[in-house]
Amino acid sequence: MAVQQTINTIIEQGMLPLYFNADESVSIEVLRALHRAGVRAVEYTNRGEAAYNNFKKLVAIRDSEMQGLLLGIGTVKNREDAESYLEAGADFFVSPGFVPEIAAFAAEKNIFYAPGCMTPTEIIAAENAGVKFIKLFPGDMLGPKYLGTIRDIFPKLLFMPTGGVDTTKENIESWFKAGVCAVGMGSKLVSKSLMADKDYAAIEQATAAVLNTIQSIKSK
Repeated sequence: MAVQQTINTIIEQGMLPLYFNADESVSIEVLRALHRAGVRAVEYTNRGEAAYNNFKKLVAIRDSEMQGLLLGIGTVKNREDAESYLEAGADFFVSPGFVPEIAAFAAEKNIFYAPGCMTPTEIIAAENAGVKFIKLFPGDMLGPKYLGTIRDIFPKLLFMPTGGVDTTKENIESWFKAGVCAVGMGSKLVSKSLMADKDYAAIEQATAAVLNTIQSIKSK
């Protein structure tokens, strides 16, 4: 049920916000802002030395303040990291590429795993390893037209583009028309400048606006 619960949450949300900040307090306040906006699944990226300790703090805050929020770890590139973050409380894993040893570990632990894939060869390898949810990466280089071209080859898979997905209705709608179940949103949503300014209200407002945009697109 854990895998399907994560899939259902991301699909219902229609997007997966992702971010990293070396500052523990900034990381915590961004998580709070996303949760206030209505987010129920978040990816924190494993991109610096502070990531692991920050993640453990986020799990503690989630457990005390945000019951029901799924907190996953991104940029996981080997089984060792996956094991460490699972022990720290990660609800799911996301990778920039397809890593067979993480796919096997996730299946063993019944944890959701979304590998980054770019080519049909990578997608086939992931599907044959039991993966059901593909992070199309980098999304802005591939584009909705690319997904539209290959979508029919993979009728059983779910796709989520990440990397350069914009917050505009036009961009989001083009992806959903191409057949995605959600969009991954990083710096276009939780920007470095907003985090540097500690403008958590702006992050909350932008996130709520994107969630509303996605719901309006899906309801058509």
